[in-house]
Amino acid sequence: MSELKQHARKFPAVDVIYSDGIKSKLPIVFDASGVDASKLAVPEASLAMVNSWSKPYYDAFSESKSVRLYEVSFIDYWLLCLNPIKRLLLQFMRKSSDGAKDALQRHIVYSFGDHYYFRKELKILNLLIGYIFSLDKFGRIRWQGFGLAKQEEYIDE
Repeated sequence: MSELKQHARKFPAVDVIYSDGIKSKLPIVFDASGVDASKLAVPEASLAMVNSWSKPYYDAFSESKSVRLYEVSFIDYWLLCLNPIKRLLLQFMRKSSDGAKDALQRHIVYSFGDHYYFRKELKILNLLIGYIFSLDKFGRIRWQGFGLAKQEEYIDE
């Protein structure tokens, strides 16, 4: 366990905004004393992913109350980051994201601005494909993948 703590890469913090305008920071983690730093319930695992990963993940954990699914869209284009445009974009996304309520805490969030250093730290080289990260409750990366999910990579219950 001590080796894991020494060698596990931490997922870098990123500011996100929900379509309703609420701001947050991901990942949601415990601090060293075991207290939730964000004053929110900390998930046992969180994921940022593309659609080919989200369906099998959603199917496997839809009844779980201790797992959260985060789908993060990074918006780097400067015009879309301007406040009036950003508000319109979030308003449009809020109208189009009326999802079903169930046990799995599924969140669609957006991060606006320059993500160069964030991507560099996570070794995200190809901006044309999606990346997936499985994190523990301390924000350590436990698993990562990219591109489209293959059948043998799906999460089994």
